[in-house]
Amino acid sequence: MSQSTEGKIKWGIIGTGGISNKFVADLPHSSNGIAYAVGSRSQESADAFASKYNIPKAYDSYDKMLQDPEVEVVYVGTPHPLHKQNVLDALNAGKHVLCEKPFTINAGELEEVIALAREKKLFLMEGMWTRFLPPIRRAREWIRDGKIGEVRLVKADFGFRIGWDPESRLLNPELGGGALLDAGIYPVSFASMVLGAKPAEVFSTAHIGETGVDEQFSILLGYEGGRAATLNGAVRLGFPNEAYVHGTEGYIYLPQFLFGASASLFVGGEEVETFNDDRDAEGYAFEAEEVGKLIREGKLASDVIPLEESLDIMRLLDKVRSQWGLKYPGEQ
Repeated sequence: MSQSTEGKIKWGIIGTGGISNKFVADLPHSSNGIAYAVGSRSQESADAFASKYNIPKAYDSYDKMLQDPEVEVVYVGTPHPLHKQNVLDALNAGKHVLCEKPFTINAGELEEVIALAREKKLFLMEGMWTRFLPPIRRAREWIRDGKIGEVRLVKADFGFRIGWDPESRLLNPELGGGALLDAGIYPVSFASMVLGAKPAEVFSTAHIGETGVDEQFSILLGYEGGRAATLNGAVRLGFPNEAYVHGTEGYIYLPQFLFGASASLFVGGEEVETFNDDRDAEGYAFEAEEVGKLIREGKLASDVIPLEESLDIMRLLDKVRSQWGLKYPGEQ
């Protein structure tokens, strides 16, 4: 079914992998955006993707897609090490950008990207889609309204077990593989959302597998006043993938927190409220909706996942990797 493009933000898609499929499949659920063009490294891949999602334009290179004057905003869904250059190219082409997490491989790359966006006066945001899911927003409201008292502890895990393939994206250091940047960024970003991205103390440990990437890790963040976050991530170990926010008067429980299906509020040991999300889509449409809204308002960044916070998170991830002695190819 074709969609009307009248008045809608026209999205260009860089990359035709799994995450781009999820984003574009969800885009029709947003009220203000439409997938208008896709760029891939081959015409065959671009044509197949365009046909699958009824996208009008398909290009055999990212650059050709970026030169399309109808494209207003670009979604970058390529592997981590390509993000920096893809975003820089999009900004230099005059396009607004939503870049899939992690924003870049390290903080130095992200500083360069943010500087160019501000120079060009273009919108830029990290695709931390979970921030925009209704249960996560409700949890933030409960915290803001003091429903659980003073927040003291955050616990969040995200881990899954993949099969053994040393050339796969998740195990290949050349592709920015490992648990921290792929799975781990979700609990780290969740802790940042609640407690901030500048802890006073950072303790961590990791299992570095035979391909040279972190297959699992644990992080303890210490904040002023004794507040803390305990976080775990893995790509070779399955977790329940839950999150808890504990306060002096109660706690919030989010099962499968990064997918944001529900949130439960407990006060005095009793469950007093549960928020269930019965959305039809997976949830990427919420971030797309936010991007479209802010671009139409002339904004250059989002208050939900500010550029300064994304940069602080990347600096934190850099610090954690430095404790493990883990560097990706090409890093100094």
